Amino acid sequence: MVRLLDDPLPFLGHEDAAVRRLAISVSVASGLNDDSVAKLCRLVTDDADGAVRAMAAEALGGAGGRYESVLTLGRDDDDPRVVETVATAYGELRDASAVPWLIELASTGGDRAAREAAVAALGAIGDDAALSTLLELVAAAPPQVRRRAVVALTVFDDPAVEPAIHAAAKDRNPSVREAAEMVVGRQPN
Repeated sequence: MVRLLDDPLPFLGHEDAAVRRLAISVSVASGLNDDSVAKLCRLVTDDADGAVRAMAAEALGGAGGRYESVLTLGRDDDDPRVVETVATAYGELRDASAVPWLIELASTGGDRAAREAAVAALGAIGDDAALSTLLELVAAAPPQVRRRAVVALTVFDDPAVEPAIHAAAKDRNPSVREAAEMVVGRQPN
């Protein structure tokens, strides 16, 4: 184990997925270099374990703007955890080129957590192209997505945002109401 802590790079290819995940964590904590980034890129696309692919995508998302093209490969992953992590990474990178994909995922994605991550990323990016989708989602999406849409809308300066958030403050779901009330204050019954 001490060897992994001293040099995690060789362990990124270990046969045990748990060891690879630990090696990713140690690599991130020690600072990514070109060699570790190259291995992480391969893990995002080639690793058999979904959790490893997701962790590698998350590490690349936190590594700065040079790795968006690798994240693109994780968009169609069959593991929803990877798709969710890729959406989150795009938000962290503030990658506006991902907005069309994030809009599609937020609107029609099958996995709730991935949809939530896409909505949060759209808010983090703040691209005006996402505004109409977020306004639709805050009114007519599953509760968790509506709640996320409330928060995402707060970054936009558009006359349609305030009425949408006020309407959300009267939503039938308490978590949506709570999110909206945190933005506009408690609404009278």
